[in-house]
Amino acid sequence: MDGIELSQQPEQVKLLIESPLTIGETTTTKKSTLFPYGYLTPFFLVTFLVFLWGIPSQLNGILIRQFSKSFILTQFEAGLVQSAFYMGYFLLAIPAGFLMQKFGYKFGFLSGLGLFSLGCFLFWPAALINRYSIFLLSLFIIASGLSFLETAANPFIAQLGDPETSEQRLNFSQAFNPLGAMTGVLIGTLFIFSGIELDEHEIHQRKLNGTYERYLKQETLRVIHPYLVLSGISLLWAIFTFFIKFPTTATKQGVVTTIADDQNNTDNKKLCRPYFFLAVLAQFMYVGAQVCTWSYFIQYAQEYTQMKEKSAGYWLTGTLVMFGLGRFSSAYLMQHWIKAQLLMGIYGIINIVLVLVAILIRGWVGFSCLFCTSFFMSLMFPTIFALGLKDLTEKKAKLAGSLLVMAIVGGAVLTPLMGLISELMKTIAIAYFVPLFAYGFVVLFAFIDFLKIN
Repeated sequence: MDGIELSQQPEQVKLLIESPLTIGETTTTKKSTLFPYGYLTPFFLVTFLVFLWGIPSQLNGILIRQFSKSFILTQFEAGLVQSAFYMGYFLLAIPAGFLMQKFGYKFGFLSGLGLFSLGCFLFWPAALINRYSIFLLSLFIIASGLSFLETAANPFIAQLGDPETSEQRLNFSQAFNPLGAMTGVLIGTLFIFSGIELDEHEIHQRKLNGTYERYLKQETLRVIHPYLVLSGISLLWAIFTFFIKFPTTATKQGVVTTIADDQNNTDNKKLCRPYFFLAVLAQFMYVGAQVCTWSYFIQYAQEYTQMKEKSAGYWLTGTLVMFGLGRFSSAYLMQHWIKAQLLMGIYGIINIVLVLVAILIRGWVGFSCLFCTSFFMSLMFPTIFALGLKDLTEKKAKLAGSLLVMAIVGGAVLTPLMGLISELMKTIAIAYFVPLFAYGFVVLFAFIDFLKIN
């Protein structure tokens, strides 16, 4: 904004949200702040969306187990739940980014909530028809909506405030995602899992009695009510969002920039720099590792500790509590003690060790290590996202954000791969080499900055 008089820019005065403020040669400096003063309402409304999209993403792990039972699926076929879900992210992220470039963040939030509500609603006819393919279509539509939400929310939060605190701000908002994830697993454990697990003898007996097909149908119908409630909540939140005023652009040095400023910013780094593409690949690997770890967590628990599905569901909720604790604690550590990349690299190395133990020492020791991985993976998504957007203006951040969200397709690629390896090797433990190698790439990305690759 150099050389522009304050009196000539009344809109900039209205959109001023935090210091430091630079106009011409006059500079007033204050301590970097985490939250965007003047826009706390849209900030926390969007932060609630981070909580909301955590619910269906973690219900997928429940669905994998439930559909394996109700549709009699192999591990690979059940893993297609994650493929359908994350393909929605992959295919819709770029269109979402371009549409938001034209119509703004608010359009992205409303579109995402609408698709999310529709996809959840379609679980009702899918269950009545009793077709697995219709469920996969519904999950694709849900993820398409979440693709809009994440493409809008992550860069919006990162840029809505002081650039110096973007990683901490995004980690703070993303800390509510595991709360949504915990909610999703609890909903699935309490309302989708029936607790009725039939052994081979019981299945044979029910087939003789002609009651087995009815049992399978009842298991499928259990998914309806949770998803109808989610549909209603997302529709209600879309109405709230419609009536809230959003800033039209993000901030630079505490002042909301205009589109002209955005286009004329000569200090902006090019989007095609190698570091950004490494961030996209790291996000692909991280999401794949996270989804793999949680998707087969229940199967690992049942195979090596012989616990029941409901008990395993509660343990999955527990590991998501660890995930939430990790998010909040890492945001604090990054703000006061340690650089984001370094902390992410250390946590990545710890996770490699934990997963390796889970592979080699099967049973309660390995299960406990797998349980702890959630704490150390917690900071990876928001940190990679914020680092990828570093030094980009708002216009380019929307496109960059869509590419980083598109990288979530890692969950669609690595999860069925892990299921296929599990089938071929006749054990889920060996398949955990998939997330182990993915964490290895995240560690490489974390330390690549020290090699001066920009």
